[in-house]
Amino acid sequence: MNDGPDIRGGEALGALLGNRSYALYLASRVSLIVATQMLSVAVAWQVYEITGQALALGFSGLALFLPGFVFALPAGHVADRYDRRTILLACHLGVATAAVILAALSRSGGRSLLPIYATLALLGTIRAFSGPAGQALMPNLVGRAQLERAVALGSSAWQLAMIAGPSLGGVLYAATGRAWMVYAVCAVLALSAAACVFAIASPPESASRTREPASLDTLFAGIRYVWSNKTILGAVSLDLFAVLLGGAVALLPIFTRDLLHVGPWGLGVLRSAPAVGAAVVAFGLAHSPLRRRAGAGMFVAVFVFGIATIVFGVSRSFPVSLAALFVLGAADMVSVVVRSTLIQTRTPDAMRGRVGAVNLVFIGASNELGEFESGVTAAWLGPEVAVVVGGVGTCVVVIVWALLFRDLARVDRLDEGT
Repeated sequence: MNDGPDIRGGEALGALLGNRSYALYLASRVSLIVATQMLSVAVAWQVYEITGQALALGFSGLALFLPGFVFALPAGHVADRYDRRTILLACHLGVATAAVILAALSRSGGRSLLPIYATLALLGTIRAFSGPAGQALMPNLVGRAQLERAVALGSSAWQLAMIAGPSLGGVLYAATGRAWMVYAVCAVLALSAAACVFAIASPPESASRTREPASLDTLFAGIRYVWSNKTILGAVSLDLFAVLLGGAVALLPIFTRDLLHVGPWGLGVLRSAPAVGAAVVAFGLAHSPLRRRAGAGMFVAVFVFGIATIVFGVSRSFPVSLAALFVLGAADMVSVVVRSTLIQTRTPDAMRGRVGAVNLVFIGASNELGEFESGVTAAWLGPEVAVVVGGVGTCVVVIVWALLFRDLARVDRLDEGT
């Protein structure tokens, strides 16, 4: 998919990282994602320890998903009308508050899941507003010629945080046996992310962006835009159905404890494996972006994602499971970079918040609703069969989407705006 190595890739990355606002944006993302991933490991292990039920893990995903689904469109509208930095700052402070609440609940020793689910719902609401604002802010911090590299480098930093977060969370939980200590560290990291956002200079676009009068028409403009652009619609819906069916990560506590027979440290390592694979690919794409046949490459990558999911479902070996998750993450990152770059290059700045909100609804549905689907299917069929059936379903979706969205399959260069 690349014509060859980009000999100026190192210089371009250096210039990108020399952009102070973009560097602060990356630092805030890394701090926040490490915090939320540490939190997710602690919550998953705590919930499964309390209940021992796969369905309880599924409801954790549902608690995160529903607020994001409900507030996504208003959040996108807010991101297009108000200062995106201020929105992010408030959201990062909200994550810190949620982490403090979880720490207090854990330290109290209570075994009720309702307060935990309520706090996860708060986090889902916060994420509904932070996602569109963050996605829409990033293109304002870099030039159009740097955008694909910025997306890939941002994805690489995100995945490195995904590697560090679960591992740190699992190790800290295993070493102390106290979930509240993990949550306390999460609160500190979220406050650090807020400080980075506060230091970002206001981009020129913030002042020049016109505020459209609020109405139902402007609220639903993002949906209409995505529906009318079949290339973007195909990319985001492919991710929705593929990851919805192929979500094995939600069941990792079951595989870790009951099938692979390792403890919280193993859960942290397995949670990190997809991020390791994704980070390797993202860094490679930041140095040498896709040159040709990007759409076809996305379809191939999602098909590989499905195959890796099947391998993980049938594996009873920790190294094999680790390798399958590594490949799964690497394949998914190709899809992420293609989809994200298409959205950023083919959406005007005044619409980016609303289109980003629609994209995040699809992503949230594939992740959190996928976790709920995985929990229900595992309770019905068993975790192994649930994961294998999901992987097969992902492969079928790729074939069907390649026939339905031929324009996406024909996408060549990602730096073309039309």
